Amino acid sequence: MCTVVIRVPESPDQPTRVLAVRDEDPARPWNPLGRWWPEAHDGVVGVRDVRAGGAWLAADPAAGRLAVLLNRADVSQRPESELVSRGGLVLDAVAGRSPEGEPPTHGFNLVEVDGGRARVLMWDGDSLRTVDLAPGTHMVAHDDVDDPATPRIARWLGEFQEAPPAAEGDWWMPWVQVLARSAELPPTDDDAIIRDNRPYGYPTLSLLACVASVSAHDVDVHYGELTEPGQWGGLELD
Repeated sequence: MCTVVIRVPESPDQPTRVLAVRDEDPARPWNPLGRWWPEAHDGVVGVRDVRAGGAWLAADPAAGRLAVLLNRADVSQRPESELVSRGGLVLDAVAGRSPEGEPPTHGFNLVEVDGGRARVLMWDGDSLRTVDLAPGTHMVAHDDVDDPATPRIARWLGEFQEAPPAAEGDWWMPWVQVLARSAELPPTDDDAIIRDNRPYGYPTLSLLACVASVSAHDVDVHYGELTEPGQWGGLELD
């Protein structure tokens, strides 16, 4: 039940800005932002899932591409033996290979950024849909883009839209300030972005966040972990 905030520029010559908050089981190990795939994906940086070897978020700075994966419920009846990890989709996406047809995975929302353009691919186990994001600020969680039926989107999208990234320096700070205000809610609140999803039957809590500025020839990514899963204590992004 991750959350992504993305601002698509009016001109593709300007950078796309991304804030991604990861919810995961704290017992599932991960590697922080780094170059974990030097042979198969030289130059790619990302947050690696140790168990399956794929990525939650990855970027190829030389190509100006970034992708981040959010889980989504699906209606597939395919047995687990026929399914593969979703993390490989992220690495394929930053290599320019988007999923097509009927992906052999559980459901997902895959955010793809290519310079000043962005889109979301949505797979629910039945159909694969693609939404090109118009200029402006959007939110993605476990349902559709800007979905008003998702409580945290209904509550916070307007505030993110009214807090545009700074023109220079730590451009992400206006968004982090919104994130901090959202964390005044209990992490089990439907409207919360910094989350504890255990009461809803999922072993996941908010663990970390990344911010990224994506242009045609570069991706600048910063990473930070929460001091305690599911609890806001500030966020230092390196």
